Amino acid sequence: MSSIFIIPARKGSKGLIRKNVKLLNGKPLINYSIEFALKVKKENDIICVSTNDEEAFECSKLLGVVPPFIRPEYLSNDTASTSDVVKHCLDFYESKNIFFDSIVILQPTSPIRSERDFFNMMQIFLESKSDMTVSVVKPKHNPYFSLFQVNNDGYLISLFLNSIYTRRQDCPDIYAYNGSMYIISVASFKRNNRFDFNKIVKYEMNNMYSIDIDNFEDWELAEYFINKTNENH
Repeated sequence: MSSIFIIPARKGSKGLIRKNVKLLNGKPLINYSIEFALKVKKENDIICVSTNDEEAFECSKLLGVVPPFIRPEYLSNDTASTSDVVKHCLDFYESKNIFFDSIVILQPTSPIRSERDFFNMMQIFLESKSDMTVSVVKPKHNPYFSLFQVNNDGYLISLFLNSIYTRRQDCPDIYAYNGSMYIISVASFKRNNRFDFNKIVKYEMNNMYSIDIDNFEDWELAEYFINKTNENH
C-alpha cells in the first residue's frame, strides 16, 4: 500500500501574512509538516508539496523534497477547495502512471504532531476500511448546551431549541476536525472527487496537537508548546 502525502501551501493568507514561510521558533512553518512527512513516510510513499509560493518551494527543496510542479493559479485563489488541490495532485501522478492507495493531508498550519498519533491513525484507517480517518478534538463549547444564534427579532436562541440537556456534562460528546491529519482512501475520493464520505472514523487528539494556526494568538500558542516540548527533551 502506498500513500501520497499532500502538503497544501497556498501563497495567500488573510489572518497571518505569508504564514507558511514565517519563522516559527527559528524555522519556516511549512518545514514542520515536511519534516514530519519525512519521518513517517514509507519507502514507496511520495511527498507532494502543492504550492504557488516560490519561498515555500525553496523551503521544500532545501529539505530534499522537490515539489513536482508549481500549483496553477486557478487552484491558488480563495475559491479553490482542498479537494480541487488533491485531485490535481492525483491527476499529475496518474498521468505518469503512479498510483496510490491512500492520501495523507498535512496542513502547514498544524505544526505540532506526534508520530505515534500518525501510526495509530494509519492502523485505524486500515482496520476500519473507512473512507477517511481524521484527527479531531473535543471543542470547548457544546452546541447542545452553550451555543446560540440570533433569531429574526435579534434575540439569542439556542441552536437546539428542544434540547433536553440542562447540564453541560450530560450532553452527548461532539467533535471538531482539528486540521492536523487526514487519511483518505483514494478509491473513496475518486468516486466524486470531493470529501463527501459516508464512513468517517475519528482519531481524538488533545489541545496541544490540535493547534491550527489562523491568527497571531494561535501562533504564540504554538510557539509556547514547541518551546515547552523542546525543554522536555
